[in-house]
Amino acid sequence: MISAVKRRLMERFPALLFVIIVVAALSISACEKTKKSAGQEEKPQQQQLLIGLIPEQNVFRQRERYLILGKYLSSRLGITINFTSLSRYGNIIERFNAEKMDGAFFGSFTYALAHSQLGVEAIARPVNLDGTSTYHGYLFVRKDSGIRTSTDMKGKRFVFVERATTAGYLFPLAYFKENGIADPHSYLGETFFAGSHDAAIQAVLNKEADIGAAKNTIFDQMAAENPRIEKELMILATSAVVPQNSLAMRKDLDPELKSSLKKILFDMKNNEEGRQALRRFGARDFIETSENDYEYFYRLSSQVGIDLKRYRYHNE
Repeated sequence: MISAVKRRLMERFPALLFVIIVVAALSISACEKTKKSAGQEEKPQQQQLLIGLIPEQNVFRQRERYLILGKYLSSRLGITINFTSLSRYGNIIERFNAEKMDGAFFGSFTYALAHSQLGVEAIARPVNLDGTSTYHGYLFVRKDSGIRTSTDMKGKRFVFVERATTAGYLFPLAYFKENGIADPHSYLGETFFAGSHDAAIQAVLNKEADIGAAKNTIFDQMAAENPRIEKELMILATSAVVPQNSLAMRKDLDPELKSSLKKILFDMKNNEEGRQALRRFGARDFIETSENDYEYFYRLSSQVGIDLKRYRYHNE
């Protein structure tokens, strides 16, 4: 409490009160600075995000698409979005850790691996121009191959995409198992991995393989650009759907930053600049992605005996 003497002094000398207040404020400020210097300073805001891209098609063409999206997100988010392209699907877990990625646009298989082993969280996926936000797998052959059933495939050449793709590996394994073929690699005459969906399609088209597997979005896109595909290839089997390549972020990313990123993606369709970026990216919107969307994938992986927590492979 202020003594009577001090009160009388303040009443007589108002300036003295002002000095006392200033000194007190400076003291508080000094205390706060001392606390910060003792290790309690605020964490600096992240200045950039590094996002990985899996090689579902020609990496140069793919990177061009994503740079359009990255430029828009950077301008709205206020931090730089950088992309790193994976040359192969293999070693995705090691690459994610080694390059300190903040997230990646994962296919359903690579997302399930990263979610099981790293805890990444899917936040959004694009809606295609045709209104779909999913894809499915195709098994296809040349029309002149004479192959129509799994029985016809015995001893033939089969081209997969990669060991961590749903359409290009998991679906074909499930197809063979459903047809009583436990070991397709022994049943078939030769198997090899193309590395991307478009390369697998080209391999069958050019008679480098008799049967192939790939995702429908790439197959249909290539068919629209190359009349030979519709004329010379035919689809023998189709899988159920899984989510389109989804953006998933590391589990310890700043929640506010993650929330802002989602909001910007979901709001793109609501402004002209965003709509233009979406069109150039090849989408009409971004929507939420949840674990429930991967139910079919998890059922397939269980069916063929894949343990996602332990699944490892290295490209040769």
